[in-house]
Amino acid sequence: MAGGKIPGASLFAKDRSVALSDLARVTFLDTSRETLQGQCILLATRDQLPSALALLELDGHARRIVVCPGDLPLQYLPEIVATAQVDAIAIDSGASVGPDTVSGVRTITVHEQPRALAQPGAEGARAIGAIETEWVLLTSGTTGAPKLVLHTLASLAGHIPAPAVASTPGDAPRTWSTFYDIRRYGGLQIFLRAVLGDSSLVLSDAHESTPDFLARAGQRGVTHISGTPSHWRKALMSGATGRISPVYVRLSGEIADQPVLDGLRSAFAQARIAHAFASTEAGVAFDIDDGRAGFPAGLLDQSPGGAQLKVEDGTLRIRGARNASRYLGAQSAALLSPDGYVDTGDMVELREGRYHFVGRKGGVINVGGLKVFPEEVEAVINAHPGVRMSLVKARKNPITGAVVVADVVLAGDGDSPAPDVMTRSIVESCRNVLAPHKVPAMIRYVASLEVSASGKLVRPGA
Repeated sequence: MAGGKIPGASLFAKDRSVALSDLARVTFLDTSRETLQGQCILLATRDQLPSALALLELDGHARRIVVCPGDLPLQYLPEIVATAQVDAIAIDSGASVGPDTVSGVRTITVHEQPRALAQPGAEGARAIGAIETEWVLLTSGTTGAPKLVLHTLASLAGHIPAPAVASTPGDAPRTWSTFYDIRRYGGLQIFLRAVLGDSSLVLSDAHESTPDFLARAGQRGVTHISGTPSHWRKALMSGATGRISPVYVRLSGEIADQPVLDGLRSAFAQARIAHAFASTEAGVAFDIDDGRAGFPAGLLDQSPGGAQLKVEDGTLRIRGARNASRYLGAQSAALLSPDGYVDTGDMVELREGRYHFVGRKGGVINVGGLKVFPEEVEAVINAHPGVRMSLVKARKNPITGAVVVADVVLAGDGDSPAPDVMTRSIVESCRNVLAPHKVPAMIRYVASLEVSASGKLVRPGA
């Protein structure tokens, strides 16, 4: 990276690996890095490893890098290219983007086999004072064109590689892994933690089952691993968590409710279990490792990691050096409020000195004029010993406009009671802690729930 040393660790993909120290002597690009100086490059590779290599090579040389996840619908590409003022698109051998995808924009290739530099360490040298490259990330919304969020390496890396996690036994090298795609904010954080901390990183694969991924991570000796709560619920359901022996387990991207935290504590008794709050726009605000859902109210006065927190109109607001600077695009809304805070849109509720996340501001179900946050109901359902995960949504009703219904995945231990008995038990649990309008009117049992490419439950209308 610009101004820094070349990392000495490795990136491990499903079928191959690259020692990052090789980047001092080789290039994986089919053109000289010098020819890309000051240009805007959009990464549109199929696989994560070529994007990772391109990021390492281009930072400090490109004016701007647009990081596109592998599942980006091609229909949005021309608009992104125009908004970001893209000069070239970087692809790999399996990319669905070709030379004629966007008129007037050339493509460059990130090859699987490196090309030796004529003067190792000279071409594209990462010298202090190189360009401060802008990194553009895409939001992970499921409808409409994604927003383009402008960061720098400084805002993305923040206090990395400050010692935010416990050391591995005997100071053995750390090996990170993540269920995330590194081209999304959550995965990019882990990529940066690994390479800036001189650690190896085991990349996930979109076509790999959870048990196979965990087996591969275990074979590589993964010590630190992250994912969304949905990722971790799937891992717990798979019965394959015993294939890894991490010292640090991290959750982010969704509400970490008490059942998933308890499940991970049971699966990884010797690991530090931490849940972090972060978003593409706000950056990483804090992580909590006390084993409890939510976060202490005292954090609002502590500025964890340099981030200032406040709650206004029920939503968490964040201000700090890890905030993105703005959205790209002339018609884009302002990202920061006049006082410099990002409104995360995440609703919180204070209970006995601790703030609990209850849902997204835009995800409310209206039941006869009364508000219901799906995530609040899911937390109660998930706490039932017979339930592994759930998805709460609205169903139209001629009287109240909508009622609450739930899709439920059972724990699958083979001893579940009959469906009608289980339904009565779940509904009774809900009635014990929720207002009547929040109690599900219907429960449907399903084998699985859809999880998006960003690792989050797919919610209707989200």
